[in-house]
Amino acid sequence: MKTLFNLLLLLALPILGHAQTGNIQGIITDENGLTIPGSTVVIQSIKKGTVTDFNGKYTLVNIPEGSYTITVEYLGYADTTKDVVVKANETVTLNFALNSEDTNLDEVIITGFGLGGQSRALNTQKNKQNITNIVSTDQVGKFPDANIGEAVKRIPGITMQMDQGEARDVIVRGLSPQLNSVTLNGSRIPSAESDNRNIQMDLIPSDMIQTIEVNKAVTPDMDADALGGSINLITKTSPQGFRLSASAGSGINFISDKRILNGSFLVGDRSANNKFGWVVAASINDNDFGSHNVEAEWTDEFEYNAGDEDNLVGVDVNPYANTFEIREYKVQRIRRSFSANFDYKLDDNNTLFVKSIYNWRDDRENRFVLEHGILDGEDIELGDFEVVDGNLTMFPAEAIRETKAGLDNNRNQNTRLEDQRMQNYSLGGDHLFGDVQLDWMASFSKASEERLNERYLVYETEYSVLFNNNEDKPLYTPVAGEGNYEDFEFGELTEENQYTEEKDINVFVNAQIPLSIIDGNEGFLKIGAKTRVKNKYTDNDYAEFSNLTGDLDLLGNVPTRNYSNPDFLAGSQYQIGNFATPEFIGGLNLYDTAIFEGEDLPEEYITGNFDVDENVYAGYAMLTQNLSDKFSILAGLRLEHTAIESEGYELEFDTEGDVSGINTIKDKNSYTNVLPGVHLKYDVTANTILRFAWTNTLARPNYVDLVPYREISNEDEEIYIGNSELKPTTSMNFDIMAEHYFKSVGIISGGLFYKDIKDFVYTFQYEDENGYEVYQPLNGDDASVLGAEFSFQRRLDFLPGFAKNFSVYLNYTYLTSSTDGIRNEDGEERVDLDLPQTSPNMYNASLGYAAKKFSLRLSTNYSDSYIDEIGGNAFEDRYYDEQFFLDFNANIALSNNLSMYVNLNNITNQPLRYYQGVKERTMQMEYYEKRLTIGLKYDLFKK
Repeated sequence: MKTLFNLLLLLALPILGHAQTGNIQGIITDENGLTIPGSTVVIQSIKKGTVTDFNGKYTLVNIPEGSYTITVEYLGYADTTKDVVVKANETVTLNFALNSEDTNLDEVIITGFGLGGQSRALNTQKNKQNITNIVSTDQVGKFPDANIGEAVKRIPGITMQMDQGEARDVIVRGLSPQLNSVTLNGSRIPSAESDNRNIQMDLIPSDMIQTIEVNKAVTPDMDADALGGSINLITKTSPQGFRLSASAGSGINFISDKRILNGSFLVGDRSANNKFGWVVAASINDNDFGSHNVEAEWTDEFEYNAGDEDNLVGVDVNPYANTFEIREYKVQRIRRSFSANFDYKLDDNNTLFVKSIYNWRDDRENRFVLEHGILDGEDIELGDFEVVDGNLTMFPAEAIRETKAGLDNNRNQNTRLEDQRMQNYSLGGDHLFGDVQLDWMASFSKASEERLNERYLVYETEYSVLFNNNEDKPLYTPVAGEGNYEDFEFGELTEENQYTEEKDINVFVNAQIPLSIIDGNEGFLKIGAKTRVKNKYTDNDYAEFSNLTGDLDLLGNVPTRNYSNPDFLAGSQYQIGNFATPEFIGGLNLYDTAIFEGEDLPEEYITGNFDVDENVYAGYAMLTQNLSDKFSILAGLRLEHTAIESEGYELEFDTEGDVSGINTIKDKNSYTNVLPGVHLKYDVTANTILRFAWTNTLARPNYVDLVPYREISNEDEEIYIGNSELKPTTSMNFDIMAEHYFKSVGIISGGLFYKDIKDFVYTFQYEDENGYEVYQPLNGDDASVLGAEFSFQRRLDFLPGFAKNFSVYLNYTYLTSSTDGIRNEDGEERVDLDLPQTSPNMYNASLGYAAKKFSLRLSTNYSDSYIDEIGGNAFEDRYYDEQFFLDFNANIALSNNLSMYVNLNNITNQPLRYYQGVKERTMQMEYYEKRLTIGLKYDLFKK
């Protein structure tokens, strides 16, 4: 780092010696003191220009002494000009305040925010050198999106995987969550989950973020681990005047008929001398809901014991569900967030800032599962089953009734408590040394997930069931006279603790220096370096308890509750019945040795424990050059070196299924990636732009795949192996985009993109020389993604009368993909297989209406079905089914500062659905019902 600073100073010395030049900088705001990103600031007479950053700041360097006219251009607004005198070796400050009187934007009237969110986002997007989608959270406020994941899914080319009805894992351009990066103010957000790199987008409330920036073609100054794209979340910055904002609301979840509570506030100001700025924000959302769930796994093989259990008799049958579950979830999710950001202007050339955010989510869950699974073939005899026309209609099954609960205390409240936290603290600076612009930041981030005293009480029995052979709505029904819950016998009582944390330390520095290789055209060189030190750590345990008194022997002997629901959303035929109550389980003193005897079971957790250090050292250089007034190029190179040290465990079972050995395994790996990139931008007109990008990106393997663990079961003849030698997945990307921006603030755009992917990771299943089934993550050969994007958004102000108040928001993405090198369980290469998690069709559509005192919006979000997990063969492949969400929201202006909102989510009661092999064969269907929220928002501005 010291070497880099010395280099920057050496570069700056000859420039600092130019006595005939000075600099201009300033901040552009609206009439409320809110900063305006994406403004174009130009000096036409000398062909110098720049764009304001996300804080509304601009800097023009290397300006010859003299008098100039500065022009600010902003889409949808008249140009604003000011005169300025530049003196040698001085930096002059020139601020602008754009006035909403220059336009008739509907957003000004409705929100009272001055410049509208759509205008801010589109101006920023228009002036970016790379292919980007920008969303302002003022714009997000038009949609009923409580967390940042719900907001991101509105962006072209993005779909979300759901968790309990909320958008959690982001898929960009069809590439799975671990192949994309999510950053906070430019620093990578760590993951709170143990087995992957996915960022929990539902952890962050949308009202804590100022801007969402989706970079679909990354530049060399960005982290390269963004195969699909990089999502940068920018937190609130200090206003230029006093601002107070607050909201409070409530609502109802129709699945549980229980309340929703939410509230937020933001307050910020700037000192009288404009040197010190601050903003503090907080948010809370308390949601009491649940879900109704049915799951099944399918097979087309059936065999029974005709007297020789070593030579079972096979029967040809149609596919049937060999396991079947009804699940009911009771969930309370409390999401809290706090942010405090400060900046201090040392002088005209030097500013320091501190940014922080703390997100904390409690997820309390009780789960009730009625599970059936067909008995093993050696336990089924002739006469125990019936086959009619190839359909297996009756057979013996093991039945389980399981309650998930937790301790009876103030935190767990008899539930499984999942405590997820993400925190980020950053210190940085922006400096101007003559013509050299230098910025730096050091940050610490930590994400953690803790699940303490998670308890499961299981009762089990065996009886014969009837199977309805309905692939869409599978159902097991006990034969007459069987299945009485009181007769279920004690199976197991367990308690487990899980803890995962990931820590990131990021340090980076960037320097931008004027450098033009074409006379008369502006250009600059940007160089930088970054270090990211990461540690991922998991610590789990698991114990099983036997009851010494016999009080728990039968389900009928313990307190139970009937959780059947005639309005079960998957269908009234799914009645779950009676279960041990969470209150009973939470009140058990498992460590009273007179009642319970506990046993530690390392086989249940030891291979899930690991410790991984991953350090990334990066440097880059890139040149941005105007080739003409209309044509510009950005070309550069990024180098990233990755060093990994990992520690895992080897676990072996003997032929009786008992643990025979546990060993620690350590390994190291490192690799270096050289990643060039080129971005071209051509301004056909002031508002019509053509873009091209050639980029190279990577995605590092999931931690659980990198760990050198090994689990050998000599009883089941199965082996599970990690792979610390995995290579990163790499992609060469090509993008073409055309954009036209409407003066009334809107856009129509279309483009094509292609990704040539190498070394993608998948789980290979094969049989070794000893006949054991082996499962191991491997690098595949090649994959490709070809896609097209279209976007249109604008107010229909060209229509007559009231119709001009309508606005339309549309985007559509088409994807097609292919893979090579994936082999089935027999070692044969599979053909015509899509890259997992690439949805072929995605779209958003929204129709809005905005009058002077109110606005209405109806929004849809659709993603097509896609392969989610590759099985041993096509029959076992798992697919994520299509999703169609319909949401409505309304805003009513009660005064200039006070408004009321009404949000109705998931009007279609869209389930989360997986299917196996073919669309008709349900693996999972989980329903969440509608959600209604109503509340008030208050905003006060003082300049």
